[in-house]
Amino acid sequence: MDQGPPNMALISDTTPNPRDPRAVGILAKSIYRELRATGFSEQDVLALAGELLSLVTTDVKSGRDQVG
Repeated sequence: MDQGPPNMALISDTTPNPRDPRAVGILAKSIYRELRATGFSEQDVLALAGELLSLVTTDVKSGRDQVG
């Protein structure tokens, strides 16, 4: 029976305080390593990064529309 990919570890359990200037880099590296270890290709990771950028861009644009 196919159970799909293994569950990803809870990243928040191992990540330093978000106010730590290194936190974002550490989080990115952790996510990247976890994705690669669970079978995602480099192209998959790039596609994910593009989707995340698109979501952030949409949120930023929405915030500007509400303010302006």
